[in-house]
Amino acid sequence: MFGFFNRFLSHDLAIDLGTANTLIYAKDKGVILNEPSIIAVQENEHHQESTIAIGTEAKKMLGRTPASIRVVRPMKDGVIADFELTGKMLKHFIRKATEGRPSRVVICVPYGATQVERKTIAESAKAAGASDVFLIEEPMAAALGAGLPVNEAAGCMIVDIGGGTTEIGILAMNEVVYANSIRTAGNAFDEAIILYARREFGIIIGDVTAENIKLNIGTAYPVENVESMIITGRSISKGTPRTFSINSNEVFEALKDPLNRIIQAIITSLELTPPELASDIISRGLVLAGGGALLSNMDRLLSEATGLPVIIAENPLCCVARGTGYALDLIGTQHPILSQIP
Repeated sequence: MFGFFNRFLSHDLAIDLGTANTLIYAKDKGVILNEPSIIAVQENEHHQESTIAIGTEAKKMLGRTPASIRVVRPMKDGVIADFELTGKMLKHFIRKATEGRPSRVVICVPYGATQVERKTIAESAKAAGASDVFLIEEPMAAALGAGLPVNEAAGCMIVDIGGGTTEIGILAMNEVVYANSIRTAGNAFDEAIILYARREFGIIIGDVTAENIKLNIGTAYPVENVESMIITGRSISKGTPRTFSINSNEVFEALKDPLNRIIQAIITSLELTPPELASDIISRGLVLAGGGALLSNMDRLLSEATGLPVIIAENPLCCVARGTGYALDLIGTQHPILSQIP
């Protein structure tokens, strides 16, 4: 009876535990939390660490903290890099979303995540107060969130460009027929911009500046109407602050290498797709999800590289969280797209 009332009072949640952002979806409410996957900790004179900020507040501290404060992304390439900090971050987000009540949760994991990585994610959720933990693979969650008919015999293709990984999935009959996960995505774009600024301008810029460049003038394809930004960084030669201008076509040059890696992964996936499903994909097209889908001209680049029509999903940033949320209705049905970690 106590179990019944606990379940009745709890909130079932879907969590997109991403490298860049964590989104929490509640049934009948939609996305109720969207914050950076960042935590700030401070070390005292006894070498003990305490949490001082999580999420949006912690992101404001990036690149602006003294030596005693670490600003950390506990998720790396879609999996947990720091178990303890991930647990603290998850507990904070779940309590913020549910007023501290325990919940059953569905969490998406990158395709190909090992059993150890899956168990680590589940244990973090349980340490944060979840009563039961179910996992769904990211390509399936992204496809559900994009509204693709994954239950049909005809094939559909989803490319989810997140913060740490790009997930490519060919799906049919509620199964992932073929999938690939590469560790090239939004964070790799930022790193490429940082390297370009260092190489071409002799300027050191931080992650936040690189992300602003990407969001404001980034493009995946050369453009005629060139936009530019004035950026301040630190001169390598003099060590003093220096201002420089960078334009959208220069950002494209910076992004060529990670973009080519994504293109190659998509082409390889298409080559390994069964012929019958390939014909379905040619007629239906490729669907883009994730924050990387918002990079200007990304659809044009991929369409030209693959010869397929490319469609950007509605609200691509929330696709995975939305699809993971739809899976909440499948808890207790033994549906193949969900797995429970005991």
